[in-house]
Amino acid sequence: MVGAIKQNETSSKVHPLKFALWLIIVSIIMMFAAWTSAYIVRKEEGNWLDFSLPGNLIVNTVIIVISSVFMQLAYGAAKKDELAKLKLYLIGTFVAGLGFLLGQWQAWSDLVDRKIFFGGSDSNPSGSFLYVLTGVHGFHLITGLIFVLIVLISSHQFKVHSRNMLRIELCTTYWHFLGALWVYLFAFLSMNH
Repeated sequence: MVGAIKQNETSSKVHPLKFALWLIIVSIIMMFAAWTSAYIVRKEEGNWLDFSLPGNLIVNTVIIVISSVFMQLAYGAAKKDELAKLKLYLIGTFVAGLGFLLGQWQAWSDLVDRKIFFGGSDSNPSGSFLYVLTGVHGFHLITGLIFVLIVLISSHQFKVHSRNMLRIELCTTYWHFLGALWVYLFAFLSMNH
């Protein structure tokens, strides 16, 4: 009986890595909430250049949603011990993530072609905010891609399966968060640009 109680106490605790991930996610949310709030306040002060968002941001949004679908399929495959599908879906997630980053680079190139720059005396804060929001999200997506790569390597070493789900649970949570964050940013920029 004491062993059963001890086991229940242990199983109800949150794994330290899950707790750490949620702290990271909350801090990222707070950072982007501050920037989007600053965006609204600064826009109301005037001297704000209105320009259309790069068209490929819509395509990028579709790509990141597809990558999230791949990640969820990878998670499901791990739960069912379908290791070949797990690897395939993780590769799909990784490739879609790279495609998203390439699309963001193209969006920045479009902005530069239209003479919308980051910082400097000849730039406008509206362009700078767009670079910061998309750039910092891109940085976090790169960290997510590294995480996906680590899980993919672990899957090749048979360290990700139905009895060892922690890595892929953490990666899936973080990846879905990055996708949701981008959808929020795209909606925010579309409505406030």
